[in-house]
Amino acid sequence: MTIRFVPIKTATAWALRDGLDAYGMAPERRAHSDGSGTPCRHCLRQVPKGAPYLIAAHRPFAGLNPYAETGPIFLCAGDCPAAGPGFPYEILKGDHYITRAYSPDERIIYGSGSVTPTDQIVTRCAALLGRSEVAFVDIRSASNNCFLCRVVPG
Repeated sequence: MTIRFVPIKTATAWALRDGLDAYGMAPERRAHSDGSGTPCRHCLRQVPKGAPYLIAAHRPFAGLNPYAETGPIFLCAGDCPAAGPGFPYEILKGDHYITRAYSPDERIIYGSGSVTPTDQIVTRCAALLGRSEVAFVDIRSASNNCFLCRVVPG
């Protein structure tokens, strides 16, 4: 199965830059990234060293339900290109991440969540997306549970 890694939408990135986050608050603005540990969820790269960035509450779901998790994300403060569909090597440099599958109605598929070694993410996501009840897989930090990106068939 072919899969695609999907960043947050450009419209969402600009809405966060110019408006309010998932909690109705202005994102926190930071003056200088140290060049690591600040993965932008739009370009799926580290915010460049010395560049300003935002910290915002983000809920990567269309609707509200008990499974619609909200958490902090980093975002380049200025314009950045949306990431392409390939593996986001620059932000997935750790040893492992949480992979979790969701149904079309954005419900967690019980038993699908796991801490997945980075070198097995593609295989794990393809296997999950091969199941008829799975619409997408979210990748989250294994240490902080922050949303990093979504994986869809493609």
